[in-house]
Amino acid sequence: MKAYKQGWVIVLILSTACAAQNEKVNDVGPDDPIAQYVVTAFTDSRGGLWFGTIGKGVAHPAGGQLTFLSPADGKGGDVVSSIAEDTNGHCWFAGHEGTGLVRYDGSSFHQYWADETSVSTDRAGTVWAGTDRQVLRSDGPGFIPFPLPIDHDTIHTYAIKPGRASLALQDSKGDLWFRTDGAGLIKYDGATFRTYTKADGLCSNSVNDVVEDDDGRIWVIGMQAYQPAMTHDGGLCRLDGDHFITFPEIPGLHANDLYTIFKDRSGDLWIGATGVGVYRFRDEHFTLFDRTDRPDLNASFGLQGMTQADNGTLWCGFSGGLFRFDGDGFVHVGRNGPWE
Repeated sequence: MKAYKQGWVIVLILSTACAAQNEKVNDVGPDDPIAQYVVTAFTDSRGGLWFGTIGKGVAHPAGGQLTFLSPADGKGGDVVSSIAEDTNGHCWFAGHEGTGLVRYDGSSFHQYWADETSVSTDRAGTVWAGTDRQVLRSDGPGFIPFPLPIDHDTIHTYAIKPGRASLALQDSKGDLWFRTDGAGLIKYDGATFRTYTKADGLCSNSVNDVVEDDDGRIWVIGMQAYQPAMTHDGGLCRLDGDHFITFPEIPGLHANDLYTIFKDRSGDLWIGATGVGVYRFRDEHFTLFDRTDRPDLNASFGLQGMTQADNGTLWCGFSGGLFRFDGDGFVHVGRNGPWE
């Protein structure tokens, strides 16, 4: 696989009984990566930055210093790929089998279940969780199943686990969009479901993410299937009526594994093109940014996650560490920052 991230597979090590350990990193060089893989990036409602890593838990800069959060006696490995925030300001993390879904209230962790899970929220702040076999929605104190029209037994190709699904987007009309592994893209308009697959022009039946642009258009990224054989598809596509259009003329955005698409506050879209760079889509044009000050870490340009800080800075998790966009390219940010 070209890069590590599959959003619903990478998760956090958590324990119901243990409070977070705050491991402050003062004994490493300023140029050392915060982790080999930074697989998700998130800005909370208070402007706090959170970076999910493989092997280091959640990295959280605050007060000019980086802190790694990981529960004591955690099981399954310190891997975080999925971060969300509810209406109470609590952060949620997702975990591998044995760690599952966890809420963090700022001082302690609470585990809901142990099954491997991905977490997200809708426009109202309701928490959604996706596991191997079902999608669930928070109903206050707990979660209730939200059945999707997926026949797991008919999925013939997939990337990681066939039929796994999770909520990727609630659009401006209120429609819910669910990504799946091997079963395409599923839309729910409040009354009926509509499934899109490669037969509709979808770039891949293994969908990684979905965004809506300022014009109300739906954009989808996907990766190729790896099981039981490679399908050599994946890429970027945009819904046009009932079918999707692709972008084979743009290097890296067709027949490629794409992991991240992000819309910033100005409405620009950012798309990671693995092995090529990162594209910005503005005014109907793609602009490629492929400069990095640390090609030893970031030559593959495997963009795993992206967020925008309150001051406008774009933070990027790559297969190779944490970077930020300086207007022309990507500058490495080591364990000692800077964080402002």
